[in-house]
Amino acid sequence: MTADPASTPQTGHDEPLVAGDVTILLDRKTTTVSRRAGETLLESARRGGLTPPFSCEAGNCGTCMARLTEGTATMQVNDALMDDEVADGYVLTCQAVPDDGHVTVDYED
Repeated sequence: MTADPASTPQTGHDEPLVAGDVTILLDRKTTTVSRRAGETLLESARRGGLTPPFSCEAGNCGTCMARLTEGTATMQVNDALMDDEVADGYVLTCQAVPDDGHVTVDYED
């Protein structure tokens, strides 16, 4: 037996609202915020009330560069970082969507 769709609450979201959390090192402070599915690291930080550096939000300028120290993320666009920077764990936070439930990003590095 299946539930009647009319009686089932609809959230309007195909993905879970909370997909994990992000620990952010910024301005000598460590803050952990929840992360929504599909949200970039920059979006999570800003939604959490933080003011990380950013400019173009298109993956072109490199202003939002930070280093992942825990977890992994996939960049949608990367027109600013060199291959060796990516290999060292740097990401463009405006384009980086975490692959894991928890990631740590360091803007101080």
